[in-house]
Amino acid sequence: MLDMQFVRDNPDIVKRNIKNKFQDEKLPLVDEVIEFDKKSRAAKKEADDLRAERNAISRQIGALMAQGRKEEAEEAKKKVTEKSEYLASLEAEEERLKEEIRKRMLVIPNIIDESVPIGKDDSENVEVQKYGEPKVPDFEIPYHTDIMEKLNGIDLDAARKVAGNGFYYLMGDIARLHSAVIAYARDFMIDRGFTYCIPPYMIRSEVVTGVMSFAEMEAMMYKIEGEDLYLIGTSEHSMIGKFIDTIIPEGELPKTLTSYSPCFRKEKGAHGLEERGVYRIHQFEKQEMIVVCKPEESPVWFDRLWQNTVDLFRSLDIPVRTLECCSGDLADLKVKSIDVEAWSPRQKKYFEVGSCSNLGDAQARRLKIRYKNENDKSKAFAHTLNNTVVAPPRMLIAFLENNLNADGSVNIPEVLRPYMGGKSVIK
Repeated sequence: MLDMQFVRDNPDIVKRNIKNKFQDEKLPLVDEVIEFDKKSRAAKKEADDLRAERNAISRQIGALMAQGRKEEAEEAKKKVTEKSEYLASLEAEEERLKEEIRKRMLVIPNIIDESVPIGKDDSENVEVQKYGEPKVPDFEIPYHTDIMEKLNGIDLDAARKVAGNGFYYLMGDIARLHSAVIAYARDFMIDRGFTYCIPPYMIRSEVVTGVMSFAEMEAMMYKIEGEDLYLIGTSEHSMIGKFIDTIIPEGELPKTLTSYSPCFRKEKGAHGLEERGVYRIHQFEKQEMIVVCKPEESPVWFDRLWQNTVDLFRSLDIPVRTLECCSGDLADLKVKSIDVEAWSPRQKKYFEVGSCSNLGDAQARRLKIRYKNENDKSKAFAHTLNNTVVAPPRMLIAFLENNLNADGSVNIPEVLRPYMGGKSVIK
């Protein structure tokens, strides 16, 4: 959510940003917000003046009574009552106008970084760099669920009977590999100075609307019927929510946390060949990283975060590349985003395995996450960032394809062997 003062002072910048995100239908919201803001400030001034008048009259009543001027005192009381009634209507109007402003401000997109390429959708994202040499073996690589089935590692049919499409049973060494990857990612991030955390898997609506846009919420979140609770789509939601309505001493920043959680997503609109199997599913597990920092530090942390994911995948001998997300592919709260994609030897192309985002002060402004300056004790909104460390089973697709042997066995990289009971291969 943008600062109202910024919108007042820079309506043209806000409108140009909306156009750069190809959301022209939102352009009228800027003028509407500014008009409601004018009315809101006028109502507030009138209410403040009225309170001052009422208080002045109230002070006179005691003096009039002490002087025996009861009739005048009674007249003064009537005026106080009249002003109080009108004041109540003004306060109600103030609240109505504030709500009208908030509804619109929640859907006006954040100002994107000037370095973000302008493009309509993900087809116009820009490759930044490749890491590792993508290879295609001289034998055919089966579809990932076929690899898992041959290793007795997955049961999709039973999962459909139990929960429907978009769910799975992982079994045996594949299930163990899944847990090993999560454990390795956890320790990888701890070694890089992040504090490990297991967060709540459900969050209240005020946190949901604080961390994402309404469009994202509708497409992703599962609501708990009859309760003000949602299942998290990623642990970033509850991790950022941890700091709701707090003032953090400057010396305690940055907050660097890595978290494990299951994730639950509707995945509306999933389709096509790659939506089968375990590429897009309703339930998965994930290791995440988040940072809460001072505004001037967020560009540096942004680069550190996506580099962590690149380094983790390269430690598992999986080639990856980074893509700069264009303006039209950025969610409304994001200032800048980079996707990390892993190489798929079967498809002979890269596919997304993680996304790193700098959200500026958008989440902090919605959730009232501030920090106190040590020198002048002033308060300012922090910046928040998040990034996927690793999210199996999607990550398992890249792992299995890049470590598959011609005989159907799968090599285990050295860094994972301690988490696999010393195994160097799955047969």
